[in-house]
Amino acid sequence: MEYKKFTALFTDVTKTGTKIPKDEYLTTGKNIIIDQGKDSIAGYTDRQKGIFEEVPVIVFGDHTRIVKYIDKPFFLGADGVKVLKSKEKESNYKYLYYALKAAHIPNTGYNRHFKWLKQINMNYPDLNEQKNIVDILDSLTRIIKVRQKELAFFDKLIKARFVEMFGDPISNKKSWKKRLLNDLVDKIGSGATPKGGKESYQDHGISFIRSMNVHDGYFNYKDLAYINSTQAKQLSNVIVQSQDVFINITGASVARSCIVPDDILPARVNQHVSIIRCKSDVLNPIFINNLFLNDSFKRILLSIGLSGGATRQAITKKQLEMLKIILPPISLQNEYANFVHQVDKSKFENIVYLNKTLLNKILSQIGDVIRD
Repeated sequence: MEYKKFTALFTDVTKTGTKIPKDEYLTTGKNIIIDQGKDSIAGYTDRQKGIFEEVPVIVFGDHTRIVKYIDKPFFLGADGVKVLKSKEKESNYKYLYYALKAAHIPNTGYNRHFKWLKQINMNYPDLNEQKNIVDILDSLTRIIKVRQKELAFFDKLIKARFVEMFGDPISNKKSWKKRLLNDLVDKIGSGATPKGGKESYQDHGISFIRSMNVHDGYFNYKDLAYINSTQAKQLSNVIVQSQDVFINITGASVARSCIVPDDILPARVNQHVSIIRCKSDVLNPIFINNLFLNDSFKRILLSIGLSGGATRQAITKKQLEMLKIILPPISLQNEYANFVHQVDKSKFENIVYLNKTLLNKILSQIGDVIRD
């Protein structure tokens, strides 16, 4: 088995690419933008000048350790992207992609990881063998993608169970008592952006939650910002706690909500995200979050966001406080929350199993990828 050093196989050609500022991303366009996030495509642009055309290439997320195979001309997204070309005259880039995905790169937080990647040695068989390996792994990847789509059923199951247990929260045919949200929570409040805006963000530190991180039913780690302890002290009124519910209160993403994941703590929120902290003896955070996600209730939230007549959608603190919500017994809320936990656990275990299956198959075909 022949091993080759990373530095003997790859050259860093990042400087020949053109970066597009995030505020210039389009939802559709002629050309794709690739960054270091989990999404295969970060956005689009209609620009043509400066497009990187020497594809295929491997893209490595210096902060995220995410590896991507890119075979279409593209522009670069934010900082932290490494574009890698092979030094070999004939290269199977799909093989190189799978080999780099198998490399163990230590997670040192929101720091640079390329230095670790440069230390690896990887198995490098002849081109025929590389092609055979790629064919096997491509087939498995296609099967896994189909399976991942099937996992979306779990989200529908959670929504259906909510309606089964509590009915439509607006028509309230189950005749639950209704209470003002303000009477059921210990806190409703949003923060602010530190002086200097995004230029003042740090590479690591205290998580700073923005509306782009809050999606319906899940927290998006992409572009998670950080602030230092001095900045955090200025936002001491919006210290995030475990089991807090986030809801976006301004802009196009108004009314999106999720529960804080514990692995981002300590954290603060900006002015576009509100914290809702439940009184645990009367309101379960999983119940209220799924109430916000319910189709009927979501329409109410969106209509409130449009009610001010302003060009920018917004829900005020007062409007959140005055929300009338159904209030089933806390025992029933907790029963629903336990159901959601079990479904989420099954979904997580399935995803872990699929990813582990792919990695094990990569290792069995390519062999271990080791660092010096």
